Amino acid sequence: MCCECNNGENYQDTKMEQILSKYEKDKSNLIQILNEVQEGYGYIPKHAQLAISEYLGIPMAEIYGVITFYSRFTLEAKGKYNIAVCLGTACYVKGSEKILDKLKEKLGIDVGETTPDGKFSIEATRCIGACGLAPVFTVNGEVYGNATPELLDKVIEEYKSKK
Repeated sequence: MCCECNNGENYQDTKMEQILSKYEKDKSNLIQILNEVQEGYGYIPKHAQLAISEYLGIPMAEIYGVITFYSRFTLEAKGKYNIAVCLGTACYVKGSEKILDKLKEKLGIDVGETTPDGKFSIEATRCIGACGLAPVFTVNGEVYGNATPELLDKVIEEYKSKK
């Protein structure tokens, strides 16, 4: 499958070829394809959107609309360590906003962004089902409960020291 990247060059993407080859050229397969692309790349890059559009005969605007409607999908690559702070009711009441503010200050980025070195990204989430441990944040899905700004500092320093 030949795709056009942002600078107008064409290139082959065997990962997209493998994903698309599993599905019939039917618009009803869009969500399943997007799920698989999200799993494979960690986000849904523009070249993948172009390939899906071409394969299924769906306008790019419609694909973009589906991607941005569902919070599971993302258009930006996440950092090696994706830190998600729960802002659900129980966590929020117990101070998760302070944790999120500290995280943004410490990393110098905002929600939805990735540090320039590609190491960290920040996500704000709703309830993750750990209300008894509120407030919580996760790093690549690992839950840190009864969180405080001090615990966040300690955890970030541990991840910064990893290679």
